[in-house]
Amino acid sequence: MKNEGLEVYSRFLRRKRIALTVAALIALAAIIVSIRVGPIQISLREIFRVFIGKGEPKFKLAIMSIRLPRAVTALLVGMALAAAGAVMQCVLRNPLASASSLGVSQGAAFGAALAIVVFGAGEIGTANAAVTVTNPFLVTTLAFIFGMATCVVILGITRFKRDIGPAGLILAGTALGSLFSGGSALLQFFADDRKLGAIVFWSFGNLGSTDWREILIVAVVFVGAMLYFLFNRWNYNAMESGADTAKSLGVNTRSVTLVSMGICSLLAAVAVSFVGVISFVGLIAPHIMRRFTGNDYRYLVPGSAITGAMLLLLADLVSRTVISPVILPIGALTSFLGAPLFLYILFKGGRNRG
Repeated sequence: MKNEGLEVYSRFLRRKRIALTVAALIALAAIIVSIRVGPIQISLREIFRVFIGKGEPKFKLAIMSIRLPRAVTALLVGMALAAAGAVMQCVLRNPLASASSLGVSQGAAFGAALAIVVFGAGEIGTANAAVTVTNPFLVTTLAFIFGMATCVVILGITRFKRDIGPAGLILAGTALGSLFSGGSALLQFFADDRKLGAIVFWSFGNLGSTDWREILIVAVVFVGAMLYFLFNRWNYNAMESGADTAKSLGVNTRSVTLVSMGICSLLAAVAVSFVGVISFVGLIAPHIMRRFTGNDYRYLVPGSAITGAMLLLLADLVSRTVISPVILPIGALTSFLGAPLFLYILFKGGRNRG
């Protein structure tokens, strides 16, 4: 009987690892296709030659200056938003929680737009580089402040109105998102043409405006956040069983919740400050991976991150190829694809954890 139990458990873990591996392979394939596809078709052989420093100058320019930064940006932003969404859903005990559905992304976008318009931290560029960030640290700081302000309100609501339920919390997030969208509209009203264009691009989402310096900032923040998430994976597993159970197991639920939400806000703020609002990835990816890993955060957090990267890479690929050479706004595309699943979770899955 004991051996049978171990065999069942081993198969269960094997299924989780296979799911993570498949998602990672799909994401890797999407990166390769993203590098190949474009106005100039580049073969796998030429891509390899560029990476070893022997490629033709035109291919090297296309890959190293345009396509690879875009693919890496999609990879990191997708991972950041999805990991943040998985952790938010745990600590708030709300299957509808994510940076976009709670208004965190909208608040961070307002902070980034404020830095660009009022403090001159960025400007409108060409069609391929919509917003050039001249002071990424100021942009990220203001994005974090306003994203964190949204989190503070959400945490206050959950503390003082415990019976609000998942749907009520999403309504609160919608109201906060509307508030910050109104603030962005006021900035648009007073901005000049160049700054107005910069604000408008935030609402679209753009993966092609980052350089390697900005990618490095996102990578550092993401790695630090993931280390914290993985260090607390057992705490998240305990919190899935309820706050009382987690406390009985020695988990400081208040501290874990506050720090986790702060880190999730930072992740969303950094992502939004460079690429604009990318909706629904943080909501969709954890629910997809949860089908294979359950609520085991040893696998759910990294699996959600990989799935988020896969989804955003595939969405970016579609946005670049569906009506090529026109590139569709990635934020609008993820919203269009994610809204039906959001409604499904709201009416079907949201009741399970209310």
